[in-house]
Amino acid sequence: MKYMIMMFGGVGEALENRSPEWIGGMHRLLVDLDSELRESGELVGSQKLTAPAAAKTVRFVDHESVATDGPFAELKESLAGYWIVDASEERALEIASKVVQYIEFPMEVRQIMDEPSAM
Repeated sequence: MKYMIMMFGGVGEALENRSPEWIGGMHRLLVDLDSELRESGELVGSQKLTAPAAAKTVRFVDHESVATDGPFAELKESLAGYWIVDASEERALEIASKVVQYIEFPMEVRQIMDEPSAM
């Protein structure tokens, strides 16, 4: 099974009270975990995302699609990055738990739906 493990954060808010040592430790944890998943063959893909301030949001306004600067203004946290792994649900939860144990922010783990077979 494939799972998407999503890391959320408020970027500035999430890091403003953290020491440089803590931030360095978080960076090492994420790099080491990424290497571990690559070496084990579990990693399907992973990406970091730019800061939410660089995001664009498309909304349906007055019967039209309108793109605006900025992320989802209503949210305190936004998607910061993700891993897609080919592993059991138990393993995907274990991977997320390693990060959550350090960063103390929640992560979301969702199974990727299988594509219907071609007829």
